[in-house]
Amino acid sequence: MKYDMIIAGVGGQGILSIASLLGRAALNLNLHLKQSEVHGMAQRGGAVLAHLRIADQPIHSDLVPRGAAAMILSMEPLEALRYLPWLDTATGWVVTNAEPLHNIEPYPNLDAIAAEIRRLPQAFLFNADKMARDLGAPRAVNMAMLGAASTFIPLPSAALESAIVSQFSRKGETVVASNLAVFRAGRQATAALHPG
Repeated sequence: MKYDMIIAGVGGQGILSIASLLGRAALNLNLHLKQSEVHGMAQRGGAVLAHLRIADQPIHSDLVPRGAAAMILSMEPLEALRYLPWLDTATGWVVTNAEPLHNIEPYPNLDAIAAEIRRLPQAFLFNADKMARDLGAPRAVNMAMLGAASTFIPLPSAALESAIVSQFSRKGETVVASNLAVFRAGRQATAALHPG
């Protein structure tokens, strides 16, 4: 098993938390892991990126080669388009939040961005911000995104939920419960798209 992904977004959206959770789950399953991050502008609305590679054999590079990513997981639709050159267009998925973060002016036309994403053979575009707000956890948008992506990632849901519990337990039971609820709602949103 080998699974390469790019996790992208803008500073403050929880990209590094998603990468950390996936890494924790993979290591708990005794899988090999390599991760690389770019987060120099993480607090100022700049681009944040994580390369994540999981395998059952040793991995020799921490960077996903262009055209090899099984998934682009993006917290923001424009960032999904930015990293399309890394996607394996034959089998890879793009899972992205539909809600933009207007960190540049003028922000490109959102309808045009959404249309470009929908033209991809395997893409799932949804409003993770609304999902998290509706569940009373507006700060857990990244958990909605992780949940939606999780049906395509070859890690058991139980391992991901265990990682969420471990990562958020110091913040209390209420935070753990709300993050798990949003993760499960995101997972349910893509359950019909993938038999995983």
